[in-house]
Amino acid sequence: MQNTIDIETGAAPRATIIIMHGLGADASDFQPFVHEIDLASVGPVRWVFPNAPRLPVSINGGFVMPAWYDIYPDRSREDETGLRSAQQQVNAVLAREVARGIPAERMVLGGFSQGCAMALLTGLRYPERLAGIVGMSGYLPLANMLAAEHSPANQNTPIFMAHGSQDEMVPPASATASRDLLLAKGYGVEWHQYPMGHSVCLEEVRDLQTWLLRVLAI
Repeated sequence: MQNTIDIETGAAPRATIIIMHGLGADASDFQPFVHEIDLASVGPVRWVFPNAPRLPVSINGGFVMPAWYDIYPDRSREDETGLRSAQQQVNAVLAREVARGIPAERMVLGGFSQGCAMALLTGLRYPERLAGIVGMSGYLPLANMLAAEHSPANQNTPIFMAHGSQDEMVPPASATASRDLLLAKGYGVEWHQYPMGHSVCLEEVRDLQTWLLRVLAI
């Protein structure tokens, strides 16, 4: 996938942070992070914001919009085909960063809502160790397949998860169930909950900055 917005904070980046947007949004959604998150002590960073493909989304009456995968109205089943396709697209973004000289261990993979789902789905299965995985206002898809498909390389990769206690789109219970499953499987999850809906708040941005500074420290 070459359909990304790339912003470098200086020449010769020493790390890459990939942030995937949610349903119906686009790559510009999280561009403000470049200015809101101060990673000067890490050195130059490349921020990569991928665009999801445009797909018909069942829960929205089949309306075509930017989506990483389909969501069915009853939520009782998952779009495994769509999820697997998007996983390959995200893998291509990671591979491109490696080709550009950033080792996997200097990459953070993150996202919001559907983007969170893709970060967790892909990051936990990625064959090389990542610096960290960020999941904002989302959940772990295909959770019952993680045990068979997880990558030992990312068993000890730090995970930042954050959610709004009044989230009306992704119920907090979905996020906490994902968190608890990951903790039970031995993953190191740093959990944050904020009094907000399906959004991002300033306190969350500050907490994410602190976490990023830690996982990307040289």
